Amino acid sequence: MTVQPMVKAEAVHKAYGPAHILKGIDLEVAPREVFCLVGPSGSGKSTFLRCINHLEQINAGRLWVDGELVGYRQKGDKIHELKDREVAAKRRDIGMVFQRFNLFPHMTALANVMEAPIQVKGETKAVARERAERLLDRVGLGDKARNYPSQLSGGQQQRVAIARALAMEPKLMLFDEPTSALDPELVGDVLDVMRGLAEDGMTMIVVTHEMGFAREVGDALVFMDDGVVVESGNPRDVLTNPQHDRTKAFLSKVL
Repeated sequence: MTVQPMVKAEAVHKAYGPAHILKGIDLEVAPREVFCLVGPSGSGKSTFLRCINHLEQINAGRLWVDGELVGYRQKGDKIHELKDREVAAKRRDIGMVFQRFNLFPHMTALANVMEAPIQVKGETKAVARERAERLLDRVGLGDKARNYPSQLSGGQQQRVAIARALAMEPKLMLFDEPTSALDPELVGDVLDVMRGLAEDGMTMIVVTHEMGFAREVGDALVFMDDGVVVESGNPRDVLTNPQHDRTKAFLSKVL
């Protein structure tokens, strides 16, 4: 029995005016897979991530999440753009964690995690609170539930942001360099939370410069440069024995 990919990209292109950012991306992410995207800044990794949940529209190609086209509906051989409301409904199933934590500064950690299920899903406060408390425990911040973002370290804020994304019970989690804005000693706590998610079987696409995490936790790794997939494979194989000169040059600088 063939398993439907959680994410499938076919010849995906994205341009901003004359700047061609993605130049025909083809890849598949299997359910429960931890899929790492690495490459130099400006290679299109973050843009591709934003296309997956339709924060950016693609200019050509096709993108599917869990068998459904992202941002469009197909009728016969034509595709029709979905209304904003329909896009937002599908986006609920995709959690996204950014470099910057984007927490609501006037809300406690607990309230930040409760907010989306109440506002978007119409959950009761009691149900949302119970899950939010459980998720804050899970990311090691049960004792910080009443704290405001300004009272938390960057690493703690990022873990609240992960809990907030999980509160919507997504089927897919996207991480856009979640540790790049953190002090080095705070990185480990965030990566430990992500390791736990991987062990629980969450499908994850992770744009990262943390090669140790990619090697230990990743199931697949893609090296992107200048808007194309240069090399892909098992993370340990690619990182230990890269085949392409561009991959070798990049890894020689970061490993």
